[in-house]
Amino acid sequence: MIEKIKSLIIKYKDIILYGIFGVLTTVINIAAYAVCYKVLGIANIPSDIIAWIIAVLFAFITNKLYVFNSKDMTMKTFMPELIKFMAARLATLGVDLIIMYIGVDVMHGPEIIFKVAANVIVIILNYVLSKLVVFKKK
Repeated sequence: MIEKIKSLIIKYKDIILYGIFGVLTTVINIAAYAVCYKVLGIANIPSDIIAWIIAVLFAFITNKLYVFNSKDMTMKTFMPELIKFMAARLATLGVDLIIMYIGVDVMHGPEIIFKVAANVIVIILNYVLSKLVVFKKK
């Protein structure tokens, strides 16, 4: 039984680590958004963008080093990964902003509920893009 569990952990290591760091990234994103929006009184969309920048920087480092094991820090590898990562995250930022704009500004719904829902969708999209485009094995 223990051997079966070990083999499943090894087989799904990247998904497990992505889930762990995805949760941490989401917590960072939501906390940064809440501080900007509720504490500092920054408007909804600028708060969302600030939270996104902080979360994406955290996600890039953790995804590169721990999830997809891309340890090559030479500029030849690092810069293309960073550019592709940022481009993919910009695409999913668009999804996030649309959800937040419709949910909070148009429907006047609860901002944290819409923020959590947006993050669930974005996490799934980000994993697929990171695995297939950004950190794909050569």
